[in-house]
Amino acid sequence: MCDILHVEWTLTPKTPPQAILRCSSCGDTRPFRSSGRTRLNANGKQLDAWLIYKCVDCDGTWNRPIFERQSVRSLDPALLEALQASAPGYVAGLEFDQEGLKACAGRIEESGDIGMGRKVLRHDADWRRIGITLALPYPFGLRLDRLLAAELPLSRSRLQVLFEAGDIRVEPARKDTLKRGIRDGTLITLDLRDEVERLAMGRAAMGG
Repeated sequence: MCDILHVEWTLTPKTPPQAILRCSSCGDTRPFRSSGRTRLNANGKQLDAWLIYKCVDCDGTWNRPIFERQSVRSLDPALLEALQASAPGYVAGLEFDQEGLKACAGRIEESGDIGMGRKVLRHDADWRRIGITLALPYPFGLRLDRLLAAELPLSRSRLQVLFEAGDIRVEPARKDTLKRGIRDGTLITLDLRDEVERLAMGRAAMGG
């Protein structure tokens, strides 16, 4: 059916998460931020690799493991080149991998500063449904209901009512999906009966 306004929201955190660690130099718990530099260490024919983090107060360092005791022959030459050059694209993938950082540090601090890009994928003349596809170059922990309440003229309680009534559907489907962290590729469909509300949602979805 040709009755949809479909937009894509691309959400990108502007600042990588920080590790919360005890700094041996400061003698207290401090945030550590990425230096943007990787380090390789050779032990015979095996390599260790780290991403270097620095204390925000004193520049004390913490080595976040990337891998340990890997045979040189087992590594992709492109990966070795990226590590040797501290390639920005490769480093950014590590910096914004909050689950990987949490696994190493135990405790992290995320930035709430999120960049939002909007693109209209389809705009039928007589649209009655709104589709919103989420694109996340890097994963982060923002809840879906908080995102929608911030970007659409809907309260979180109204979102819940519409979700329970089936007027808002989310794929992949889960009963608690509004309270879960957003994921790349999530599709939200709004099928609203009230025309005034529907038009307001459409304008907001496009960023108008």
